[in-house]
Amino acid sequence: MSPRSRDQVAACQQRLAEVLRGYPGLAVAFSGGVDSSVLLAMAKEVLKDQVIALTAESEVHPTGEREAAVAIAQQLKVRHILFRSDELADPQFVSNPKDRCYHCKKRLITAMRPQSAVLGFEILAHGANLDDCSDYRPGLKAAEELGVVSPLVQAGLTKADIRALAKQLGLPNWDRPAMACLATRIPYGVSIERKVLQQIDQAETFLRRMGIDHCRVRHHGELARIEVEARQIERLSKARLRRRIVDELRSLGYAHVCIDLEGYATGKMNRGVVTQAK
Repeated sequence: MSPRSRDQVAACQQRLAEVLRGYPGLAVAFSGGVDSSVLLAMAKEVLKDQVIALTAESEVHPTGEREAAVAIAQQLKVRHILFRSDELADPQFVSNPKDRCYHCKKRLITAMRPQSAVLGFEILAHGANLDDCSDYRPGLKAAEELGVVSPLVQAGLTKADIRALAKQLGLPNWDRPAMACLATRIPYGVSIERKVLQQIDQAETFLRRMGIDHCRVRHHGELARIEVEARQIERLSKARLRRRIVDELRSLGYAHVCIDLEGYATGKMNRGVVTQAK
């Protein structure tokens, strides 16, 4: 990621502000990640009190995500609505098809609508960015079908632009690794179970406690495949830490633990997904 100059960041901020001025008010689907945080921060700056944040709570979200969202909403002084989403009650989500994210997003948006409407906010926005449009993201289709707006995309902002803008805005998560839904660790076609989500979450929480912030534990039945940034692979291979990780993950129920030698890569579980599935 090449660094953005001060002028480039200012241009990004101006473009996003212009898009946001076109809305009378905005309800932001807020995960606490850097994308939705920048959207929320700029919406607050432009729209003042005509903005609210909506955050879903359920087993599919990694530990610490809710707390991060609450802290940032408080920092920005934005009204924050927490609500329970129950993805595991949806058979289409649980069956884990290749368009799983479509069903998840559709359910989430449907749950958010009455939450925002009762407060007088008819326009719902999410933090999709320009880079997302080039990946396999069925959730974007659901959002588009249900009329959710994407101000970051409208402003032409990439992930690199957003991180640079987040840093300038003083957001504490400007360099925080992405915290995708835990279901993304499970291969398509394998049923999503509560106990498996908990197992994955506990394994990743342990790795973060070991100082490995950017990690994924891909779940392949009895096998845990750990993805970390390439520069961290050698560290994980050192005998003492390796032994601790193996012991911990075996205590969580994994019979085998391995390190992915390629390292972490966005959307790796989407490899092999047929393009027509989009």
